Amino acid sequence: METFFIIIISILITLGIMTVVRQMQTRKLTKQQSVLLLDKVKRVCKFITVEGDFAEIYHYEDVKEKFLKLITSKKKALVVINAKAHVGFDLTKVQMSTDPKTKRVVLSHFPQPEILSIETDINYYDKKDGMLNKFEASDLTELHNQAKSHIRDKIPQSGLYGIARGEALEVIHLIETIVSTIGWKLDYSALKISGEDKKLLE
Repeated sequence: METFFIIIISILITLGIMTVVRQMQTRKLTKQQSVLLLDKVKRVCKFITVEGDFAEIYHYEDVKEKFLKLITSKKKALVVINAKAHVGFDLTKVQMSTDPKTKRVVLSHFPQPEILSIETDINYYDKKDGMLNKFEASDLTELHNQAKSHIRDKIPQSGLYGIARGEALEVIHLIETIVSTIGWKLDYSALKISGEDKKLLE
């Protein structure tokens, strides 16, 4: 009889230990899943939602005075800029937290759209050197930077930011799809509270 009780107690203790071990493993797996999930979203990093083409003509002129300002020398060029601007979202700026108990990812902040890249193709026409003021490699680099800056200044007036804001929900749905791959749910209800974030979803 004592042997029977000993066997039953041993079985109960074994079952108890196995249950505790399983719970610990489940908790560990859930924590690993949440870390993996956030890492997956961060890997997407920059998400381009809209692309804009620009064609601009830019007049460049540089006048230098030589010999106590007695002689002036002018160099000039007509610069034709063809550019492609990419506007979207930097997902490293997304603020979210995980709730392992409910297997939820809470999205608390979504960034505003920004310029992610500008690709420029620059052609120089009617390029004329001054007698004492010639084009050098550094001038062409400076011209390239000025052209890029010129396009950057044009983007806010182009409406690309507004179009990108309209695509914000699509980006959130992409994050939701990533989250659902491991059986978690995305909660972005908090975005409706913040004024700036609310604009993204309207």
